[in-house]
Amino acid sequence: MFQNQYETVFILTPVLSETQIKEAVDKFKKTLTDSGAEIVHEEHWGLRKLAYSIQNKNTGYYQLIQFKAAPTTVATLETDYKRDERVMRYLTTKLDKYAIDYSDRRSKGQIGRKNVETAPKEAETEN
Repeated sequence: MFQNQYETVFILTPVLSETQIKEAVDKFKKTLTDSGAEIVHEEHWGLRKLAYSIQNKNTGYYQLIQFKAAPTTVATLETDYKRDERVMRYLTTKLDKYAIDYSDRRSKGQIGRKNVETAPKEAETEN
């Protein structure tokens, strides 16, 4: 079966407990795996401030999941997002070869963090 690589980010309401957040994330991961998707990478970004108020809330729990799946799986996942009242917003994008390369390097820590080996050494101070 032909599979594309996708990245989905969803925001959960901030009134949930840690166990409720974990249950919600596990539910969406199970939806993916039950549809035959392979989860490539996932990141829990935690509680973050929103750019604008959604449902009178200024913060939300962010979660990112990268997966390989057939296009029909995305439709199933987004239907689950729409039916779940814990999800405030979601976005699923198909990754092209450049985005896949970038996300692979980011997940390995090669992008977005200072590399200690290549950082210039601080000048020694003289006393």
